[in-house]
Amino acid sequence: MKTKNLATIYAILAAALYAINIPLSKLILKHADPTITAAFLYLGAGVGLLLCGSVEKLLKPKAGQARLTKKELPYTVAMVVLDIIAPILLMFGIARTNSANVSLLNNFEIVATSVIALMIFKEVISPRLWLAILMVTLASMILSFEGAGAFTLNEGSLFVLGACVCWGFENNCTKRISHKSSTEIVVIKGCLSGLGSLCIALLLGECLPQVNWILAILGLGFVAYGLSIKFYIMAQQHLGAAKTSAYYSVAPFLGVAFSMALLKEQPGIQFYLAMCIMVAATVIMIKDHADAAQ
Repeated sequence: MKTKNLATIYAILAAALYAINIPLSKLILKHADPTITAAFLYLGAGVGLLLCGSVEKLLKPKAGQARLTKKELPYTVAMVVLDIIAPILLMFGIARTNSANVSLLNNFEIVATSVIALMIFKEVISPRLWLAILMVTLASMILSFEGAGAFTLNEGSLFVLGACVCWGFENNCTKRISHKSSTEIVVIKGCLSGLGSLCIALLLGECLPQVNWILAILGLGFVAYGLSIKFYIMAQQHLGAAKTSAYYSVAPFLGVAFSMALLKEQPGIQFYLAMCIMVAATVIMIKDHADAAQ
């Protein structure tokens, strides 16, 4: 198989593995508390990739990537703290609204990342990307209100949007250290953020779930966060950032499909209206990324 075709499979696989996280987390939250679920998801990613990295070094020894230094410490600390807060908010969101909504609302992370990059790091946003940002924001607003004619905020959607804002800040911090070892970054994210969330869960009085559910959460974290990130990076090496992002942008829509198939969810008219807007915005963002890469 050609390298680029294999890289395309990696990119789509990365999207699919992340997309399965939301409906499966919805099922797990019936047996485990939100904060402790977030903790073991990230621990699964961190420990899993640590083991993968160790095996790869044994099987294929090679010169390692540059490691993090004191210079990157502020961004590293911010990344860890934000990765403690964001998944906890996401789990609370998943517990309080349907998972199809959560999958679509994950698109708001792109909005948060772009606006933060503009306001804090002074990056340029094209007019076309501004249009896509406004469309995603509009769709997110539609998903955040309950029922026709009732201006009642959907609490679950607000938690998810809060998670997206945290990940928007985290993405900008991670970008500042992305020239260093990707495996080291993911291991630090997973292990330290997972341990931080675990401490918060225990302080809140959350109980450890049964061992079989702990193993299930660790496994899901390894697959949906650890392997997903690993495959994304592998795809990026051969396709470039723009094409990989384009393939990965199917993740929210795969999440919707998995939610409907696994959980038998039947969202209302608001959801389908928001999804149409999200699809159009995603197409615009893909086109913008492709043109920027040329």
